[in-house]
Amino acid sequence: MTATTRPSATARQRFDRLDALRAVAIVWMALFHFCFDLNYFGFIRQNFYADPFWTLQRSCIVSLFLFCAGLGQAIALEQRQPWPRFWRRWAQVAGCALLVTIGSLWMFPRSYISFGVLHCIALALIVMRVSGGAGRWLWPLGLVAILLPQFVQHPFFDTRWTNGLGLVTRKPVTEDYVPLLPWLGVMWWGMAAGQWVLVQRRDWLTGTLPAALAPLATLGRWSLSFYMLHQPVLIGALMLVSTLRR
Repeated sequence: MTATTRPSATARQRFDRLDALRAVAIVWMALFHFCFDLNYFGFIRQNFYADPFWTLQRSCIVSLFLFCAGLGQAIALEQRQPWPRFWRRWAQVAGCALLVTIGSLWMFPRSYISFGVLHCIALALIVMRVSGGAGRWLWPLGLVAILLPQFVQHPFFDTRWTNGLGLVTRKPVTEDYVPLLPWLGVMWWGMAAGQWVLVQRRDWLTGTLPAALAPLATLGRWSLSFYMLHQPVLIGALMLVSTLRR
C-alpha cells in the first residue's frame, strides 16, 4: 500500500506534530522579522543582507517552512484532497502573495517583494500536486532542483518577470527572494519524507503531542493567517514607538 492509496478513513485526521513543527518555523520567522524591523527603525544596527548570523538563520527558517509544506502535501495526497479544495487553498496562498507584493511595494518601492516565500509556495504547490506520484524519484528530483541553479544561469532570468525560476546570474534587489529553484527541491524532499513516514513510521506524525505544546499545534493550523498578520502588527507597533520617541 502506497502513501496515496490509504483508506479515506484518515481524511479528517489531524497531524498535531506537523502543525507544531510548522508553528516552530513561523515563530522563528516572526522573531527574525522582529529583529529586522528593529533594525529598520533604528533600534539596533545589524546587516541582515550579509552577516552570516542572519543569512544562515533565514535559510534555515525558509527550509523548515518549505519542508513542512512538502510534508503537508504528502498528507493531502494520501487523503485524496479533491481538486476544488486544492484550488481554494491555492487561491488563498496566491492572493496572500499578491498582498505581500503590494504591501512591500508601499514600504520598499525600490526593493519590493516580487517573488518571496508565498509566491514560491503558490507555484510549487501546482508542481507538487502533479508530481506526487513520483514516489522515490522525488529524492533525486529534489537534489537536481537544489543543485541546478549552481550550474545553470542566464541573464534572461535576471528580470523581475523571470527571476522567479531561480536561474539568475545575480541576486535581485528585493527584501525577500525565494525562487522556485532551488526551493522546490526542499519541498520535494518534504513530500518524499512525508510519504515514507506515512507508510513506514506513521506514529511519528500521528503520535500524541505533549499538552504543553498544544498551543503550537493550534498556531500551526493558522500559519497563513499568522504570516499575513504578524508583520503589520510588528511594524505598526514599532512605528508607534518611534513616533512617541520623537
